[in-house]
Amino acid sequence: MEKKEIFSYATSFAGEHTIYGYCYGSPDGEHSAAIVGAMRGTEYQQLYICSLISEKLSELEESGDIVSGKSILIIPSINYGAMNTSQKFWLSDNSDLNRAFPGNPEGPATSRLAHELLTELRTYLYGIQFPSFYMRGKFIPHVRILKSGRQSVNLANLFGLPFVMTGESRSYDDRTLHYNWQAAGTETFSLYSGGTDMVDETYARIAVSAVLRFLSRMGIIRYNSMGGYMSENLEEDEMESIKSEAAGFLEHRARVSEEVTRGEIIAKIIEPLEGRVLQHVRAPYSGIIFYAQDDPMVYQNVIIYKMIRKLHL
Repeated sequence: MEKKEIFSYATSFAGEHTIYGYCYGSPDGEHSAAIVGAMRGTEYQQLYICSLISEKLSELEESGDIVSGKSILIIPSINYGAMNTSQKFWLSDNSDLNRAFPGNPEGPATSRLAHELLTELRTYLYGIQFPSFYMRGKFIPHVRILKSGRQSVNLANLFGLPFVMTGESRSYDDRTLHYNWQAAGTETFSLYSGGTDMVDETYARIAVSAVLRFLSRMGIIRYNSMGGYMSENLEEDEMESIKSEAAGFLEHRARVSEEVTRGEIIAKIIEPLEGRVLQHVRAPYSGIIFYAQDDPMVYQNVIIYKMIRKLHL
């Protein structure tokens, strides 16, 4: 393993802030795959996954099972300053690093970092990012790719996760790492690993297996990649959001990955002071719970579930 400095700058209060990458395999070989972990200070699950991948890549490198001439870069944490202080965004200006791409070498710190990061990452054939889901809660591990005319669903299926989700670019996507990495010519995949600010070991190990399975199937490592799913390919707009009609305690009756039938009560919203049931939340159709809000209390008119109509697992 070779430790590589990706970006460094002097901060006003915390001294030098340096982002490191860790290269496995042949340092001067083909830039085969790059993996990016936590970009926000709350992404503990993403950092944990990268630590497990780093451990496994060290073992594979020691045993000679990274294919000769191939190199893998992993950047476990980028915004570790925010993580050290329990903050979500960049400390100096509270900006979101994953809205700073493609970056500007003459801009503020996050913009310069984004520029340097993308300059390094665009040299790799395959890019894997572990972003956080835009809503708090649990969800089925899945791969997401953006529709750009260059996306490859077939390659995304090689991760062997339950679902491959394709979606249109949203209004803010053109400022994200995924969008700009893909636009730069790298086959880019976002792996959503079931959570963000709490470590889920089961989901983390599913994500690690998915990455190793992909690297093996692409001929980058030698690894027994048995298992995995025949991925179901879905469009994001195929999912239906189920919203709360009242504010109160959220009592789940159905969990992520569970199959439910139309009309089944999947949750209750309870009035906090009197304990009355304010809403019986019912499944609008038969299918599977893809996402579930996990806050103990919810406001009115917020998404508490996302459902998929069919399931082939």
